[in-house]
Amino acid sequence: MKAWEHFKTITRHKIYVMKGCFRVGLYRQGLLHDLSKYSPTEFLVGCKYYQGGSRSPNNGEREATGVSLAWLHHKGRNRHHFEYWIDYGLGPDKQMAGMKMPVNYVVEMYVDRVAASKNYQKENYRDDSALNYFLKGRGNYLMHPETEELLERLLRMLAEKGERTTEEYIRREVLRNRKEKRG
Repeated sequence: MKAWEHFKTITRHKIYVMKGCFRVGLYRQGLLHDLSKYSPTEFLVGCKYYQGGSRSPNNGEREATGVSLAWLHHKGRNRHHFEYWIDYGLGPDKQMAGMKMPVNYVVEMYVDRVAASKNYQKENYRDDSALNYFLKGRGNYLMHPETEELLERLLRMLAEKGERTTEEYIRREVLRNRKEKRG
């Protein structure tokens, strides 16, 4: 039963992300989002530590074993996670640092956070849910300042102006500017 419930949870999340990515024009990313969650490395752990659909099974694995191997697998294969972009810095101290993420992955990260909030909070979801979660973790992120600024700007816009206005802004300004810089 846990396997079926976990499957439904991750599939519902994937559908939320797919719809959100499609609305902003990230069709390929919407289709390919989080496919690694269906791999044995992630799926079997997700079934074992299923949290009733209210929180990530990765937290359960981390609490039980001290590390989430499923999360390490996941974040190393999905570029929309800022953790994917952590590397040694270029400074003389070579400290670990968050690298600047390409804008399309920052947008997918925004969509992912909104979808996760909807998926886990269900009827308690509000447009400020993803922003509140982000702010609660602030100071713990090893994220490039420009990446963090864009993500926070999008989450604040969502909280203040709603999903449709934010998606329109992403389509017309954030992703359009990215395309103009390349061409």
